[in-house]
Amino acid sequence: MSLTSVVFNPIKPHTATVVFSHGLGDSGDGIAPAFLSLSKMLGHVKFIFPNAPSRPITVNGGMIMPAWYDISSLGENLEERNEDEEGMLNSVRGINGIIRDEIDSGIPSNRIVIGGFSQGSAMALLVGLTSEYRFAGIAVLSGYLPLRNKVFKMAAESNKGTPIFMAHGVIDAVVPYNFGKLSSELLNSKGYRITFKTYNTLSHSINPDELRDFAQFLKDVIPDE
Repeated sequence: MSLTSVVFNPIKPHTATVVFSHGLGDSGDGIAPAFLSLSKMLGHVKFIFPNAPSRPITVNGGMIMPAWYDISSLGENLEERNEDEEGMLNSVRGINGIIRDEIDSGIPSNRIVIGGFSQGSAMALLVGLTSEYRFAGIAVLSGYLPLRNKVFKMAAESNKGTPIFMAHGVIDAVVPYNFGKLSSELLNSKGYRITFKTYNTLSHSINPDELRDFAQFLKDVIPDE
């Protein structure tokens, strides 16, 4: 599966890349403006915002919209979710194609950050944990760990030591805060390097405090060279 993307090209020599996936029903065009200030601040970084393919979403009555995978239920417990593994893995292949293109163009994997918001951040974790490439970092904004009963069997060792930034709003009514918190705790228990940030007034969105913390994470893991 080949994906189209919205791209913020670097304004300085290109030495690092962020691949950031949007949430359900959104697009690269929709989420990219939230990161325009980061792009200007981190002039050596290329930002890529892939577009998910459109598909019917069961929980929305079969409505067709951009999505990385189908969602059949919105249970309050992660264990209750019947997850679309096939859709997820197809999207992993699409995002991996973008990553391979960056590596082929001369950016080493340890100068690439994989991130996302909501459904896109679930994809970032799935890509990051299963990839043979070692990344600079993984960023999870308002998301959760997908395929939690299988993902560790699928995981490669490459990113066991990779910094993972997780951020979640307490009043998130779409992806409950406990989804993010429990996911971070499970990853931590498996030996992954987790930083979990809580935002008491943040709903299912991105706010300036979170962007500031994400910017600092990027400065730490892909500093200007």
